[in-house]
Parts: sequence; structure tokens; C-alpha cells
Amino acid sequence: MNKKMLSNKIGKPVEEKKSLTKKELPQKTFTKKNLLEKPFKKTLTKNDTKKDSPKINVNRMKIFNRWESNVNVADLGLKSYMNVSPILVPKTSGRNVKIRFHKSKNPIVERLINKLMVAGHRGKKHKISSGHNTGKSLRAYKNVMEAFEIVEKELKINPVEAFVKAVENSAPREEITSIEYGGARYPQAVDCSPQRRVDIVLRMMVQGCYVACFNKKKTVKRALADEIINAYKNDAASSAIAKKNELERQADSAR
Repeated sequence: MNKKMLSNKIGKPVEEKKSLTKKELPQKTFTKKNLLEKPFKKTLTKNDTKKDSPKINVNRMKIFNRWESNVNVADLGLKSYMNVSPILVPKTSGRNVKIRFHKSKNPIVERLINKLMVAGHRGKKHKISSGHNTGKSLRAYKNVMEAFEIVEKELKINPVEAFVKAVENSAPREEITSIEYGGARYPQAVDCSPQRRVDIVLRMMVQGCYVACFNKKKTVKRALADEIINAYKNDAASSAIAKKNELERQADSAR
């Protein structure tokens, strides 16, 4: 039997179908109806993808397109709670706020910007820290960037590195809580969790900045820069350093 002839169920010989070449294939005419049904898609080859989409080195991105953000965190306790990964614009638009404790995944500079907008209450002085910058993210963004410029000019180092070191120096290790025993309340020293340490530093820095510039000639950029510089130098002129020393002194006497 000829190899090109096949038999079906009835027994009639059937010729084997030849595979058509590219030139022999019927060319499809693109009408308006066909284009609406299936839009034309260009298939990219390896050469096209290399030319059209160049590789971007994410690790070389600079914060504000000026300073390296991938700095070293010396305090091992805070290393997992201070995100210093490379980012161009420190604005994640609240992608981590729905899950508890995931705020530490936001860049540490972005957390400072967010805290500038909502500084939190300082005792009963709500007029200083409530409602002045709420929602004004671009203003807070520019204030932090200009404060970093002042820090770089005075310390001659990367301002992100100076800010991270300032947070490490200002983070309290102990604080006090009150316990009730026999109808009386007593202060008790407790360890401060790593995430709370960062939260306290950012709050104290921003509130000290508010007090220094509210109804005064000093600008918020200058006040924030002074706060970061003093905390970097471990100087008690920083509000965050003064609060840390006070908390640890109270915890030491309540052991």
C-alpha cells in the first residue's frame, strides 16, 4: 500500500494532508469586523525586548533622586523596623496600612514625612500639633527635602545616613508603665519594643520641631534640620534625646 494513502473506517483510501508552507497559507484580510474582534498584537522577539526595555538597576536608585538611601543600620534591634531600601520617591500611598504592624515596611523617610502631617498630641497643647499640615503631603515632602539639604551642608555627609543614626541615638530602650497592687498604683519599668522605639523617636522629633518653629521666626525646615543634627550628635538640645534620657531615668528609678 502507498504510504501517502490511508484508510478510514469505511475502507476508502484517504490521501494524507500535506503541511502547507508559509507562502501557500491563505492570507487573512483584515477587515473592520476582524480588527474589532481580535486586535492585532505584535509578537516581540528577544532582540526587540532588549532594545525597547533597557535594564534598570534598582539598587542604584537615590531618594529624592539625590542621596543614597541604602545605608547601614548599626542597631540590630532596629534593623528589621527601619526600611532603608532604595526608592526614588518616598510615597507608597498607604499600601501597607491595612495590615497591623506593616507600617515598618514603609521607607523610614516616608514615615517622617507622614508624621510631619499628623504630629500627634503633646499633652493639652493641641493647637500646636493638630490640623495645620493634615493632607498637605507635597508641603511636608518639600520640607523634609530642604531639611536634608541643610543637614548635608552642615555635616558634610549623606543626610539619610545622619537621619538613621539620629533615630538610633534617640530610641529609648526602657519606659515605665503603672501597675495596681493592693489598691495602689506603682510605676514599673518595662522594655520598649523595637517598633515602638521608632514610633516614639519620630513623634518626639516632629513635636520638638513644631515647638521650635510655632509662632517663631525659625522655619520648619531649619527646626527639623537642627533636630536631626542634634540627635545625630547625641546632644540633649534635641527634643528626642531629652525625652529618651527622661524615660530611661524614670525607668531606672522604678525597677
